[in-house]
Amino acid sequence: MSTPSRRARWLVPALLLLVWLGIGGALGPYAGKLGEVATNDRAAFLPRSAESTRVVDAQKAFQQDETLPVIVVWTADGGGSVTAHRAEATRSLAALRGEPGVVGQASPALPSEDGEALQAVVQVEPDLGDALPDVLARVEDAAGQVPGTRAQLAGPAASQADLSDAFSGIDGLLLGVALITVLVILLLVYRSVLLPLVIILGAVFALGLACAIVYALAERDVVRVDGQVQGILSILVIGAATDYALLLTARFREELARHPDRFTAVRAALRASWSAVVASAATVALALLALLLSDLTNNRALGPVGAIGIVCAVLSTLTFLPAVLVLLGRAAYWPAKPAPAGDPDAAGGHPLWHRVAALVDRAPRRIWAICLAALVACAAFAPTLTSKGVPLDEIFVNDTPSVAAQQTLARHFPGGSGNPAVIIADADRLDPVLAAARDTRGVASAAPVTASGRPGGGEPKVVDGRVRIDATLQAPADSDAAKDAVARLRSAVHEVPDADALVGGYTAQQYDTQRTAEHDRTLIVPVVLAIILVILIALLRSLLMPVLLVATVALNFLATLGVSALVFTHVFGFSGTDASVPLYGFVFLVALGVDYNIFLMSRVRQETLHHGVREGILRGLTATGGVITSAGVVLAATFAALGVIPLAFLVQIAFIVAFGVLLDTLVVRSLLVPALARDIGAPAWWPGRPGRRAGAGRE
Repeated sequence: MSTPSRRARWLVPALLLLVWLGIGGALGPYAGKLGEVATNDRAAFLPRSAESTRVVDAQKAFQQDETLPVIVVWTADGGGSVTAHRAEATRSLAALRGEPGVVGQASPALPSEDGEALQAVVQVEPDLGDALPDVLARVEDAAGQVPGTRAQLAGPAASQADLSDAFSGIDGLLLGVALITVLVILLLVYRSVLLPLVIILGAVFALGLACAIVYALAERDVVRVDGQVQGILSILVIGAATDYALLLTARFREELARHPDRFTAVRAALRASWSAVVASAATVALALLALLLSDLTNNRALGPVGAIGIVCAVLSTLTFLPAVLVLLGRAAYWPAKPAPAGDPDAAGGHPLWHRVAALVDRAPRRIWAICLAALVACAAFAPTLTSKGVPLDEIFVNDTPSVAAQQTLARHFPGGSGNPAVIIADADRLDPVLAAARDTRGVASAAPVTASGRPGGGEPKVVDGRVRIDATLQAPADSDAAKDAVARLRSAVHEVPDADALVGGYTAQQYDTQRTAEHDRTLIVPVVLAIILVILIALLRSLLMPVLLVATVALNFLATLGVSALVFTHVFGFSGTDASVPLYGFVFLVALGVDYNIFLMSRVRQETLHHGVREGILRGLTATGGVITSAGVVLAATFAALGVIPLAFLVQIAFIVAFGVLLDTLVVRSLLVPALARDIGAPAWWPGRPGRRAGAGRE
């Protein structure tokens, strides 16, 4: 071989390495900058076409200034009446007028019916950002000047501050936990020093590139990012990039035993792995893009952001990683030593997987029957998982000040205090709309908003011929009873002729979100299954096998939901899940679960072409068993890292995906699928005959 040709062989991987080092150096910092373009304002993620969303837009006209309310509630230190402190409470908040971040004059302190609590409302600027905690601290200090009482802060502003606090440091904390977890697992799996660091570096480079792209798009309002999307992006990229890297490096190790030349080994590993990696990435990316069909804005936000992350992960795996493997060669596995070239047992797999394959070969029908029965038994509990939303006092896993304050409000004032249902209607139909609202079962009181910005106490404020009515509900704003009351309230005011009435507010938003999530599931789930089925048919050149794989991962999802329903209720103490949790769990579990089956069955097909159907299944299982199980453990561990963020939504997603991935890799992919394929034999590949080349029949 000529010297220029030898130089060219080294030049391409060297250039690829330099390009990725440049990407890492220039774009890596964006992994910690997404918070600058993120919004945690829940109103920005409401259903686009829902009635409550139209109310959000309509009620802005009734506010002299855009504000965010803080509800201050006082109770006596030792319990008992606080009505004697009403004047002092009002004066304490009056001193806040003119303070930075505070808008206008606080409302007077109003007593509860039992006389054991007072409440008042302070309006603050809505875009305070990092300054919000300081403003709330001044409000709390002022409210705390009332002797003999305890002051607490509730309402949207206090909740937003606690939410921001929950996401504070998400970039460093979550990324650190995920990377350390992955590194430890890789060190144990490979017993190597260099390779885990290389894989981690490739994942970090992919994350930096993804975050830079998302940052640029979010800055131009092309995509929306909140703390949840931000956290899921980090976990998704790290987990996917590591999984794809594990598949490629495992195949490279096999090829080193066949080819003494590192360049030939890398090319052979790429030829054998790229289709499975690309197909796996395509299933996840397209499944995420299917979320664009959702009417929930946060679902739509996750779709393109997650797909961008997956594309960056596969790009890093197929360019950066091969370049490093070429440059390092066998040294990548140091201090472990890959089998020398020509070793016939190099691709034989771990002895454990030989035993698993022998078990599958010996009693396939018994194995798939036992696995199927266990999965169906778990899936039987799936209908008990309620997805009607998370109550306010369960949004945060840990105790938070805003939740405690909201609970105090609920004990002494009507359950919906601080979160009224908002009615927008034509001004000339105010009286009948007001009467309809007051007569609705579940409504404690209703009054039109006046020029002061508060309900009652003057002439109704009219803007463009419309009025706003605040209706306080009897039940807590996050309860099923409150949602039922909103449904009745809508029916009542909609029946008022020529009123063009709309009902919104916090409870209406939760009600609309729940109904929209249910609609999204019925629409998106079949689309995702169809996408995955088409990709599997194209990859495996079969019809029956793809249907079989999709059915098994769908069953795995239902079994995971069943186990989650039991764990959430009896271990974590959750009374329900966020409305989007089942859909997120489905997209991640089904798409990622198919990944592992793609890794397995693409290898089985390759082996079947040369060794026949029976031998192909056994060889494919033993060759991929270790690497796919390792990949599943890595992905489960990275998603479990979401649990460090004290939000019920992310804890629920973390458990569902982590448990589901482990169930898939250890049971479905390792036992159920191989046993079914072994029992069915060649007809499983219908209408193809992949074993024909080896002259294999059904066995």
